Amino acid sequence: MPFKISLAALIAAIFLFGATTASSASAAPPDDACSLLTQAQVSAAVGVPVGAGSHVTPTYLKTCTWTPPGGSPKGVKAVTLSFQAADAYAGAKKLMEQTKTMMAEEKDKDANQLVNASASGIGDDAFYTSMGSNYTALMVKKGNVAFKVAMYGDLPTEKKKAMEKTLALQALSKL
Repeated sequence: MPFKISLAALIAAIFLFGATTASSASAAPPDDACSLLTQAQVSAAVGVPVGAGSHVTPTYLKTCTWTPPGGSPKGVKAVTLSFQAADAYAGAKKLMEQTKTMMAEEKDKDANQLVNASASGIGDDAFYTSMGSNYTALMVKKGNVAFKVAMYGDLPTEKKKAMEKTLALQALSKL
């Protein structure tokens, strides 16, 4: 069990690092993550009203968060869209594939909860990553732009994935 916890912490740290690392070899994505989705699009996708997209800090525009004002009776806590460097995306995908392979070799029944392979029909490449029912995200790459859409809340994983796919497709239309 401690191995699984350490592995989950390592994977989370790599995703956080990837979301904050800029690539010098590729063109910059749009300046503001909030510019890829509207408040109305996010509200429609998650089925509850959300506030306007906001940045954690006013000077860091690569991550945008939408939250329901006053909480949500339907379990939706927040939605984020974060830009990533294309090379960080590739590293995250490779790490997740290696982790899934390693866990499958150990006959770990939780291996499929970590990554659900590729998500077809979304950008040039996309994959879901989840850690149980607490966390799921859709990683998307189009050209030299990569981003993550994550739905936070107390909802079934498959429902979160459907919401993330809807939002990713809408964001891709602006790239």
